[in-house]
Amino acid sequence: MILRKLKLSNLVYYILSYPKKDLGYCTNLCHIKDSYNINLDTLPQLHQNGLLHDQFSLNQIISTCAKLGSFSVGIQTHCQIIKMGFDSNVFINTSLIDMYGKCGSVILAEQVFDEMPERNVVSRNALISCYLDTHYAEKAIYLFLEMLREGIGPTPASVSAALVGCAQLEACGVGAQLHGFCWKVGFSLNIVVGTVLIDMYSKCLELENSRRVFDGMYERNVITWTSMITGYAQNRCPFQGLVLFKEMLKLGVRANCVTYTSLLSSFSCSDYLSSCEQVHSHVIQQCFKTNHYLIVSLLSAYSECGCSLMDFHKLCSDIVKWDEISWNAVISGFSNLGVGGEAFSCFSRMRGAGFTVDHYTFASILKAIGSISGLEEGILIHCLALKTGCSSEVVIQNGLLSMYTRCGRLDEAEKIFSSMEERDLISWNSLLTGCAHHGYGGDVIVMFEEMRRCGIKPDLTTFLAVLSACRHAGLLEEGLKYFDLMKNDNSLPPPKLEHYACIVDLYGRAGHLHEAEAFVNNMPVEPGPSVYKSLLNACQLHSNKGLAVISAKKLVELCPNDPVTYVLLANVLALGGNWNGAEGQRKLMSDRGLSKVPGYSWL
Repeated sequence: MILRKLKLSNLVYYILSYPKKDLGYCTNLCHIKDSYNINLDTLPQLHQNGLLHDQFSLNQIISTCAKLGSFSVGIQTHCQIIKMGFDSNVFINTSLIDMYGKCGSVILAEQVFDEMPERNVVSRNALISCYLDTHYAEKAIYLFLEMLREGIGPTPASVSAALVGCAQLEACGVGAQLHGFCWKVGFSLNIVVGTVLIDMYSKCLELENSRRVFDGMYERNVITWTSMITGYAQNRCPFQGLVLFKEMLKLGVRANCVTYTSLLSSFSCSDYLSSCEQVHSHVIQQCFKTNHYLIVSLLSAYSECGCSLMDFHKLCSDIVKWDEISWNAVISGFSNLGVGGEAFSCFSRMRGAGFTVDHYTFASILKAIGSISGLEEGILIHCLALKTGCSSEVVIQNGLLSMYTRCGRLDEAEKIFSSMEERDLISWNSLLTGCAHHGYGGDVIVMFEEMRRCGIKPDLTTFLAVLSACRHAGLLEEGLKYFDLMKNDNSLPPPKLEHYACIVDLYGRAGHLHEAEAFVNNMPVEPGPSVYKSLLNACQLHSNKGLAVISAKKLVELCPNDPVTYVLLANVLALGGNWNGAEGQRKLMSDRGLSKVPGYSWL
């Protein structure tokens, strides 16, 4: 216990002054804690005292360098190994490959591997892991296949590493072939291989295959359960993830921090606020309340589920470690909740505390500023992004695009869009949505067609922007054409209620109320409030009292606690001269304790 409290510089002195310079004992002292800061003077002193003449001690030092990412100490140790004639030792060379991989030096790792007079499966596994650590997944898979061609029998670790490469590349075909190979050589029941297969299929968007592997496993540990839950979270299936989590608890498997973090990351709308609260209760029960990463995950989940501002402030008070991750989570949370002023205040405090601002911080604060149309603050953030050299990153350029369009500065947004070297779907959606919001319907259609020519595949958000633009510009035929294009695209999810509401509004603005009514009645999904509000607005615009009353009554049924629906129905009845009916609706609203929130202007 006393030795564990020593700093490494003191520890070396203790070793050198120790009367019995037993090699194994001294090496263990050097390797007590992998959090030591290695002193460059340590190795010469140990060498002078005859403590570095054994492959075990050298392996320990190389392993410590790998854990700490100490490249300079590692390369000096490598020089010492060559001088001492251990450069042909297969175990030391394998450790060197691992160390160079952990330090990010692929070239040196390959050089050590190529110069090895003797290689075994562990050496190859080390280089495969090196490729995976440095995101050279193709090389990792190629080396694995080369190993098979040379007739070297792979281990479960070899197959697991190759499957990780398939997951990184999202190469489901190759992964499926490796899955078949696992059955052939008898690795399919290995718990590590099974867990990696679950992860690989999940990342390749093959959830059914992932679940099939999970259900077929005879043995599962918490990592296996967590991998399957993470797969559901990554594929936006929070309900299935929650069901699996409950099943896991029933079987007595105790969840870890990663399980909770993955599950919380899947909650991204108000429908899952109660689920978020249930998981939070489990976190408290399991005494994980002070875990830094779990608190951050809770902040993100609660804000995305639209929790109350009071609850979010309460969560912020649980933060015990204020670092870049914590500040980013809080800023992003206030941004998600639409409290731009608080988000900007936290951003200023973060900068004042000396923390580094990264692309995630910029993206969150730009979203917050856009929500309050804070043009002056947005310009300041833009200047800071230019100053820090982050303005060329796509995620920040997208944030700037969205911020300027929300603030009504389409000229600045178009300048940023034109200057972008790389444009993704979010870039196009940001500009299309901004132009649609400000009534530039014709420009939106031109940009949409250009986007398709560039090979960018539109999503539901893109089509919503285009339909909104057609609605504002009164382009009925174009709107119907693009709606059919979206509906008939099998690669897209089914249209949402917002898309149907746009078409109803299109028909209504053009005066085709019967077509609008028929469209609503033939919808494949149950019409929601947004659809009936669009129909009601059209009825008021064209003085169709009968249809207006029907639409308003439907709205009251769907939203009995929304005061706006009662006001709309009262206005429709008053418009038709039914003053008693209008008064009755306002009385009903009052009896139910509802009151209309008064409007206000920022001016």
